[in-house]
Amino acid sequence: MDNKREQIELLERQSLSPGFWDDQEKATKVQQELGRLQDVVSVWDRNWQELDDADMLLDMALEEKDESSFQDVVASLDELRKRVDTVELECMFSGEHDAKNAILTIHAGAGGTEAMDWVGMLMRMYLRWAEIHEFKTDILDLLPGEEAGTKSVAMLIKGKHAYGLLRSELGIHRLVRISPFDASGRRHTSFASVMVMPELDDSVNITIDEKDIRVDTYRAQGSGGQHVNKTDSAIRITHFPTGIVVQCQNERSQHSNRSMAMKMLMARLYELDQEEKMKAQENLQGDKKDIAWGSQIRSYVLQPYQQITDHRTGLKAGNVDAVLDGELDSFIRAWLLWRG
Repeated sequence: MDNKREQIELLERQSLSPGFWDDQEKATKVQQELGRLQDVVSVWDRNWQELDDADMLLDMALEEKDESSFQDVVASLDELRKRVDTVELECMFSGEHDAKNAILTIHAGAGGTEAMDWVGMLMRMYLRWAEIHEFKTDILDLLPGEEAGTKSVAMLIKGKHAYGLLRSELGIHRLVRISPFDASGRRHTSFASVMVMPELDDSVNITIDEKDIRVDTYRAQGSGGQHVNKTDSAIRITHFPTGIVVQCQNERSQHSNRSMAMKMLMARLYELDQEEKMKAQENLQGDKKDIAWGSQIRSYVLQPYQQITDHRTGLKAGNVDAVLDGELDSFIRAWLLWRG
């Protein structure tokens, strides 16, 4: 934590220097980083104070043999441990946009109807994870499968460091199970790709030429209110130079859907720009891989045994139901440590 205090000191001196606000963009970034570091140090100091208080209360409980006070100490330390774990994770963030909201998309890969059902399972897993962390979520676009499941879904996950946390999920996810769609009860392997992008704000300058895009309107699919289902309010934007296609249909108006779709396009273009600059495997987009065997980052095996394995970190979990119900933090933590 000492190095973070040194960084705060340096940034504070920088913000007080003459001409600091001459470059508005640079100054804003410095202020944002200063605020982030101050938040981390403040929480850390508060945790240390609570640990001292718990230590004092424990001494009193032992001296007076007060079982009630002892239980209070145990509960207090349990809550403190959770907060320390959160701060530890935040200290691992190094990306420019790690603190931002996340745009997460899931696409079905090899496996047909099975893969589309797998997309639905992953969507539920991430929505449950967001609920556990008290993050807000919006389904931006959802394309149902012909028979069952979901071909693709895009969602916005809003919360502190949502993008920094969910970067760990970027890649191919593989499912092995007895198929509920196979009358013979055979084992099937399905694949889905997960893409994670930051929700960018006005501080990131991505220029999109109107002549390079085509904007199509269409009627929203799936569940929705009367207005959503009876008007062509959904928006699809195609970017000709890159071939990127983004869609949004969750809002009631074309204007709102277009605004969010443009945000999604900006995030994808920013992502491509970072790839070109970094020229390395670890970046916002990751490797371009087929959504099929041999390219998965994580395997979820439900049959003939139950185990989830992250192929990057080596972490394994036997309680597959808990993970599929949103308990992803152990995998996120392991990935952050592995990346570091």
